[in-house]
Parts: sequence; C-alpha cells; structure tokens
Amino acid sequence: MKPHCFRLTGTPAGRKLLFALLYLSEGAPIGFLWWALPTRLRGAGVPVEDITALTALLVIPWTFKFAWAPFVDVLRSLRWTRRSWIVAAQLMMGLALLPLLVLDLQTDLALIVPFLVLHAVAAATQDVAIDAYAIATVPTSERGALNGWMQSGMLLGRSVFGGVSLLLFERLGSPAVHLLLITTIWLSMAVLLFSRDGTEPAPYGKMRERWQEFAARVKSALQIRASWFGLLFALIAGAGFEAVGAVAGPFLLDRGLTSEHVGTFFALPVIVGMTGGSLLGGILSDKLGRRRAVALFLALLAVDILMLVGADVWSNGRATHLLTALLAILYFCIGLFTASSYALFMDITHPALGATQFSAYMGATNACESWAAFVVGGLIANWSYPVAFTAMAAVSLLALPVLKFIPTEVREMNE
Repeated sequence: MKPHCFRLTGTPAGRKLLFALLYLSEGAPIGFLWWALPTRLRGAGVPVEDITALTALLVIPWTFKFAWAPFVDVLRSLRWTRRSWIVAAQLMMGLALLPLLVLDLQTDLALIVPFLVLHAVAAATQDVAIDAYAIATVPTSERGALNGWMQSGMLLGRSVFGGVSLLLFERLGSPAVHLLLITTIWLSMAVLLFSRDGTEPAPYGKMRERWQEFAARVKSALQIRASWFGLLFALIAGAGFEAVGAVAGPFLLDRGLTSEHVGTFFALPVIVGMTGGSLLGGILSDKLGRRRAVALFLALLAVDILMLVGADVWSNGRATHLLTALLAILYFCIGLFTASSYALFMDITHPALGATQFSAYMGATNACESWAAFVVGGLIANWSYPVAFTAMAAVSLLALPVLKFIPTEVREMNE
C-alpha cells in the first residue's frame, strides 16, 4: 500500500463522499451545457434556432450512451479498471474545455462546437462508468443512502454551473468560470486517483471469452422478467412529475408570477427541496425496503399533484403562494422518489452489466421525460392545466402494480 493513498470505498462515509464528488462532476457539465451555455449564447446575440440546434446536438451523447456502455463493461483488465474509464473520461472532459479559456463564444463558435461535442461524449461516458463502478463496489444495503448523496452532488453541480455561474460570468469573466469548471471536474478525478481501491472485481478470461460471457449475460438479462418490468416502470412511473416539471415555469407565469419570482423559485426551493428529498429518500429506502419506499414516494407524488390541481381549481389560479408551496413539496417528493428508484434499478442490475443495463434503465427514464413533456403540452393546449396534470398523475399510478413484478434483488442473475 502506498502511503499517500487512502481508501474511500472502504467505509460507508468514504463511499458517500467519493460518489457525491463524482456526481458533482456529472452535474457540472449538464448545468453548463444545458442551462448556462444557451443563456450566454443568447446574450452574445446567437440566434435562438442556432442555440437549440447546438443544445440538441450536445444532448445526443447522453441519449445514446447505452450504445457504447458495453465497452465499459468488457474492456477492462487488472490495470485498466472502471476507475480508469472514469479518470480517462474526466481528463478528456477538462482538456476539451481548455480552448474556451482563449476562444470567444460569439466570434469563435464554429471552432468551439467540436470541443463541446467531445466534452459531451466524455461526460456521458463518465456517467456510464461511475454508475457501473457504484454497482460493482457499493453493498446493496447502502445503495439508497448513497443515491441520495449522489443526487445531491449532481444537483449541486447543476445549480452552481447552471445558475450561479451566470452571475460569476459577470463578475469574474468567462476564462475564470471555465477554469473553475475544469478544476471541479479534475478535483473528483484527483480524489479518485489517490483513493486506493481493493473492492472492484477483477476481470477474467481472454477478450474473446469476455465478450462471449457478456453476450450470455445480456441474453440472460433479457429472459428475466425483472429487466422488462424495470424498463416499463422507468417508462411510466415518472410521467406525472416529469409532465408538471416540464411546464412548471409557464404554469407559474400563467398564474400571475413574474419571471423573477419563477427564477428565484427554481434557484432556491427546487434545488433545496430535491436535495433534501434525495438524502431522506435514500436513507428511508434502505430502512423501509426498496419497493415499499418507491411505492410510497410515487403515491406521495400523485397525491401532491392532485392537491395542486385542487388548489388551482378551487382558487381559479389565484392562490399563487399555495400553488408555489405545493410545487416546492412536489420537488421534495421528486428527490425522495429519484433516490429510491435509482437504487431499485441498481438492485436489479447485474454487476457485470453495470454500465449497459443501468444505462438502459436511465435511458428509459429519459424517454419518460421526453414523452411526458410532449403529451402534457398537447393536453394543456386542448384542455387545461388541471386536466393535463390529473391525467399524467393517473398514468404514474399505473406503475404501482408493475412494482409487484420487480424483485428487490435479481437472484437469478447473480448466480
């Protein structure tokens, strides 16, 4: 053992710290690319259609990261581990941002775009590797609490580099903020590099044998009902809160709040509520049992949405303080549900398929966000906010029976 190394994965507290830092480096690029960058580009005079086209391009790596996730699962050795994948991805993320220290967003955008795409690909790869590393090294009994810390780190990264960074750009300038982003990413890389790890299972067999074994495990996973019911649950469970979240801003504006009030709401109550909910939801899912906690939190989400609908109808949209409070509670419940459901997806993921299978579940949750946002827009246009919210909450409740077919642990896959 080298004297300068320490082993964070050896204790529960160490694991929470390590993965919170790793997820901070996941949330930082998402906040920067999806929230701060579009705002800054518009401020620089870039046309809206060009901004949305760039945003769509940068989202692609996260949408299709499951396509190269098998390489993270299979291409490993005693010297090249999942930790190596994470370090390599984070190193590339930082290097891809270095040109932003000297290039101008407005005049050099064409030169910057390829570097942003490279950064996005590396960031998506980092996400895959971190999740696979967590599944391989964290005991099942800790996954709920750990997911709470992971989500908290991710939310902090999004908040700082998606919202706070816009204020820092004005005071510190672009190079300083971009350097801060690079430093944040490389900080978690440094912690991982100097953390001794003896818990990650070593790969075995020649490369051809490993690919054959991987294919066999994928085939086995496809034959187990938990995999399919897990995907179905991911596709529909979040419909209610994803729909409300997609139009929360316009909803509050239509109910009389100003843009400044809406911005403050998303900057403070939303982030604080989701962070607190994530930490509590993870702990409770470990104590109550995964399925019980997920079912309880999903029911709470639906109840809160229905209360929001009732308050909106009762007050004819005038009780803005009550509506805002119920929305804040909704985001707290989203934190509860997200931490517990992600832990559930980890439980039904085979460690050898950590990157591939878990990415598939996360892809399904992204698909739920996409279709829910599309459908709720049509329902609001043809009916009203209350009708749309009620319908989408009902769809979420359809996921409760699906939980009965998802075991707390896929024993068949771990034999």
